[in-house]
Amino acid sequence: MSSCDCEIEVKNKEESRVLVILLGINALMFFIEITLGILSESTALIADSLDMLADATVYGIGLYAVGRPLLAKIRAAHISGVFQMILGAAVFVDVLRRFIWGSEPESFLMVSVGVLALVANVICLKLIFKHREGEVHMRASWVFSKNDVIANLGIIVGGLLVYALESRYPDLLIGLVISIIVIRGGIHIFKDASEEKKQVASHT
Repeated sequence: MSSCDCEIEVKNKEESRVLVILLGINALMFFIEITLGILSESTALIADSLDMLADATVYGIGLYAVGRPLLAKIRAAHISGVFQMILGAAVFVDVLRRFIWGSEPESFLMVSVGVLALVANVICLKLIFKHREGEVHMRASWVFSKNDVIANLGIIVGGLLVYALESRYPDLLIGLVISIIVIRGGIHIFKDASEEKKQVASHT
């Protein structure tokens, strides 16, 4: 085996290890957030839990792509982007539903779970940082992790505003913002993968 092959093998193992950890963290946080989001009637927490689910799926797809040909990685990124957009749309529908039929979000749970999710996502961000300029499937993982940190900060602020203003609207607003962040992230990754596909096609 050449030194080049060894380097690729090490790189693939490192990417796989990082993606497995990211997948585990996001899957665990999905179950925690969806449960407490339903109990607390928080649109923002439910939105973030679905974002965690989307991310866990994306990391699973990215894990599948590790070590495979570039076109397989591009397809994986395409699927990740589409899935993110679908989940973002689902969050938007939930925000609209709760706006019409009402909700009573629990601010303490919002802030507490928001802090826990923030810690989890900062860990994810540190793990994926060195791969942020890597191949398209790893760049997708970086975008999702970065967006999650922003969403978590929004949940914490939203929970504090729900308490201070005694209003459910900050929760709905944060849920809406998270849905937009998720959809934009999906569009970004889809475009990035499409551009990569064009470059591959132009060199063949």
